[in-house]
Amino acid sequence: MSDNNLLSKLSGLKEKHESISQQISEPSAMSDMKRYVSLNKEYRELGPIIEAGEKYRTMVNDYDGAKDILQNEKDEELREMAKEEITRLEEQMPVLEEQIKLLLIPADPQDSKNAIVEIRAGAGGDEASIFAGDLFRMYAKFAERKGWKLEITSQSEGTSGGFKELICQISGNGVYGVLKYESGVHRVQRVPQTETQGRVHTSAASVAVLPEADEFDIELNISDVRKDTFCSSGPGGQSVNTTYSAIRLTHIPTGIVVQCQDEKSQLKNYDKALTELRTRLYNLEYEKYLNEISAKRKTMVSTGDRSAKIRTYNYPQSRVTDHRINYTMYNLTVFMDGAIQELIDHLQIAENAERLKASGE
Repeated sequence: MSDNNLLSKLSGLKEKHESISQQISEPSAMSDMKRYVSLNKEYRELGPIIEAGEKYRTMVNDYDGAKDILQNEKDEELREMAKEEITRLEEQMPVLEEQIKLLLIPADPQDSKNAIVEIRAGAGGDEASIFAGDLFRMYAKFAERKGWKLEITSQSEGTSGGFKELICQISGNGVYGVLKYESGVHRVQRVPQTETQGRVHTSAASVAVLPEADEFDIELNISDVRKDTFCSSGPGGQSVNTTYSAIRLTHIPTGIVVQCQDEKSQLKNYDKALTELRTRLYNLEYEKYLNEISAKRKTMVSTGDRSAKIRTYNYPQSRVTDHRINYTMYNLTVFMDGAIQELIDHLQIAENAERLKASGE
């Protein structure tokens, strides 16, 4: 009944987990902070596999024990209990085996990271900007439900509301692993506020979700960065608009430009801009990987492919349809209020099935 190959893999990982634990506790580990952070991350990631492995090993032992009772015990009451135990374990063990096989597939190392989210109005004029604002509100509400922290880095407001462009940083536990499915074109069908004839229009906004790079992911030479300050524009009050608190950073070798004007403090704006610049440089390399997996997985869209339509929001029918997995929900009002977890769960299930298939398990 038990999978000996699976038990062998789990034993090897348990030894590795114990070895990493010893390495972390060594005084020399703290002298190399990059290695120390890497070891802690690997130790945490192995935790769920080790826990599931111990549960599986207990099940295997219980199963073997029940089989032994059935073969050697004459007491009918004990034999009946053993039969019930075998029936229960034969139902539960294959389910746990599948969970472990999924855990054994290397996760995207970016999944645990924070995220930089870009929302840009597409085709549709003012209505596209209003829709971009609706999408931002949806993600803000979702972040609030998850207990994540959201900070706007930069924004450009639409003439009739919403945003032509908005960039924000979302911090918390496993943010990128959840929000990565949101990258792509989001299309809306509804009667615009500016429409007098009551006709349904179609407009769109694009969303790009990038894993935020930390200081250990990329070595950024500050001498390659030009720093410019300027007066902030837009919301924020008089002090924001009259002091040179806004920051623009230009990475000279690549020509990448980022700016932040959301904070009154120049130092805070500089820190935010530097984080975004580091992320964009890191994603030049990460995009190559994303392009590879997006060709294999229908749930993922490469950050370079902004034309990929992933979802339609139809207001007259209160319908949300995700085109990657052909999944439809009829609760648009609740969905736009941040209740997007159900759809993300279905996307994760679809991706997990693809990953299991690709692994040959």
